[in-house]
Amino acid sequence: MTGSPQPLPLFIVDAFAERAFAGNPAGVCLLDEPRDGWWMQNVAAEMNLSETAFLAPSESGFDLRWFTPVIEVDLCGHATLASAHVLWETGRLPIAARAIFHTLSGLLTAERSGDLIEMDFPSEPAEECAAPAILAKSLGAEPVRVAKNRMDYLVELESEERVRGLQPDFAKVAQVDARGVIVTSASDSPEFDFVSRFFGPQSGVAEDPVTGSAHCCLGPYWGEKLGKSELTGLQVSKRGGVVRVRLMGERVALGGRAVTVFKGHLLV
Repeated sequence: MTGSPQPLPLFIVDAFAERAFAGNPAGVCLLDEPRDGWWMQNVAAEMNLSETAFLAPSESGFDLRWFTPVIEVDLCGHATLASAHVLWETGRLPIAARAIFHTLSGLLTAERSGDLIEMDFPSEPAEECAAPAILAKSLGAEPVRVAKNRMDYLVELESEERVRGLQPDFAKVAQVDARGVIVTSASDSPEFDFVSRFFGPQSGVAEDPVTGSAHCCLGPYWGEKLGKSELTGLQVSKRGGVVRVRLMGERVALGGRAVTVFKGHLLV
């Protein structure tokens, strides 16, 4: 007769947030050894957060995988930020050490930069394209410009007011052939360069509160339009969050803060 599984540390962290109940909540599960995808997908469904991250020690850092409640994704910013935050907060990594993650998107790293966590991610620029007919219908808005990268459509609207006021038809958004749809405009506030929202019902997340990976696309897009290499984006979801973006050629640095709101153990 075998014993019960060893309890696994489990956290919920509000990422890209300066206080609790803001930003984007991510689950972070610290594994003692790799687990199979079926098990991780079921845990993510149980957590019912936009992303749950699973970290397993490797010879040179940590293996990191991300799951929405319905699928595994190959790039996630806020759950990576949350993972680094947990490693430092629990003492599994010294505060001054760089977090090294092996992922489906290759090697990703995170380190402390003042009071921010800064992550080194791949740049994911979008190329201008014709908009599928379903896109404008799903958003209920006429785009100024449409572009697409390997994951998402990016839709620029004429104003921040239009971005904030969108009430998408999520059943139609789910028919868009992409991971999700990034909607953006220039910011009305001098404090920010651009605003955005992210809709991904086809990935199990109707509206994501703050989407780090979308800024791998938003950064290059607005950097070219504004002639800037350092930008600040505000995701104007209900919870909201701020993402600092620094362009580094084929890489982007994404910066933000994180707050732990839950600590516990997974028993299965």
